[in-house]
Amino acid sequence: MKETSRLYGVLDKRLADRPFVAGDYSIADIAAYPWIVPYERQRQNLDDFPHLKRWFEEIKARPATVRAYERAKEINTEPTINSEEARRFFFGQTAAAVESSQAGRWRF
Repeated sequence: MKETSRLYGVLDKRLADRPFVAGDYSIADIAAYPWIVPYERQRQNLDDFPHLKRWFEEIKARPATVRAYERAKEINTEPTINSEEARRFFFGQTAAAVESSQAGRWRF
């Protein structure tokens, strides 16, 4: 949570004197936006980051963003990491565990 807040602060500062991350709307904004979408789950308050909030709301309102997130709701009808098994698979592994579970499976 603290690291997320720090990174939000970095973005907020960057956006203080420009409309978008790199000045004009660019791939930088497209790449950064999805990381801010779950701000509530990240326990962040966008009111604490006024420049980031302005940027977020502007990107969120873009017609292409609206279409993309509407389409995602149609495609992503089942949760992907909401089961305990999925959580363990995605977040509970170390490099050594993955390597040993793959032993003998890879043939080159």
